[in-house]
Amino acid sequence: MEQPVLRRKLRRGQVLAFFGRLPPTLVAMEACGASHYSARELRSLGHEVAMIPPQYVKPYVQRGKSDAADAEAICEAASRPKLQKNFVPIKSPEQQGAQMLTRVRNQFIGRRTQLANSIRGYAAEFGFTAPTGLARLPQLLIDLKADATVPDLAMELIEALAAEMARVDDQIVTLDKKLMQLHRSSEMSRRLATIPGVGPIGATLLSIKVVDARGFKSATRWGRNLQERKRWYVRREPVM
Repeated sequence: MEQPVLRRKLRRGQVLAFFGRLPPTLVAMEACGASHYSARELRSLGHEVAMIPPQYVKPYVQRGKSDAADAEAICEAASRPKLQKNFVPIKSPEQQGAQMLTRVRNQFIGRRTQLANSIRGYAAEFGFTAPTGLARLPQLLIDLKADATVPDLAMELIEALAAEMARVDDQIVTLDKKLMQLHRSSEMSRRLATIPGVGPIGATLLSIKVVDARGFKSATRWGRNLQERKRWYVRREPVM
């Protein structure tokens, strides 16, 4: 029966120094955003690193959540042969930067939606409404500014929101350009974009998030079915 041979509580700054004194071994950790950096550093010290998704660690937590209980659960999960196929691939700094681009873009899009809803909500307080869609907001602002019954303070605040939304919109345009640059520089993304219904942005996001599709047990079958669907799209006679 396996038994622990060493228990050691370390501060964050002591971890790499501690593992630097150990012979090459398997180091298991729970996968998260910061774990990829630690995994790269540990691998540079000669260790083998296994990153396990949190949902596969949780069933092995035997008692109340704590660092010690989590560490035991991670060790237990890492020893299960069936879970080894679910280990998370270690991402490079470039791959993490690309993922950061997608997350920041989503944050800006959410912020733009929030600002647009605020403008619509405040405009409605003075009797002004507009159809849905960002393209309708400029006319709404023109109508507000042309109405003398709208207080100067309210108009000033609405214009501040509009200026902030314009700044965020410019940021989204800049990030979209960077995303297209990634798309053009990635062979995987360009190939994914040939799939009917998949555009450059969707292809880029998929190529960034899925480092190696062979890590998914259904990847081969999905790829084969995809090829069959592509042939069907090409061969189907147009409907007259």
